[in-house]
Amino acid sequence: QQMTLMRVRRAAQLTLSADLRKALNVKEGDYLEARVVSGGVLLAPVSVVKRQKAFAAIEAAVSKVRDLAPDPAETVLAAEKKIAKQVSAARRRRA
Repeated sequence: QQMTLMRVRRAAQLTLSADLRKALNVKEGDYLEARVVSGGVLLAPVSVVKRQKAFAAIEAAVSKVRDLAPDPAETVLAAEKKIAKQVSAARRRRA
């Protein structure tokens, strides 16, 4: 892949060339995450969601969750631990 030369400007600003912006699908106002890696810097676009909107989406998703086989003897803490374990397993499968 072709390398693009950039120059650090006043206030440590960098300008991404049009081909980089197109390849990353970013536009003015978008956020990039920068990470130091072996031999350079990795830039990756990230989505930033307003906290209130994110909480509303989480609440909507959680409101749809139902325990299809509730155990009346199970404590709330035990149920939460079981759910956390299932979420963790699902994330590992997706990775």
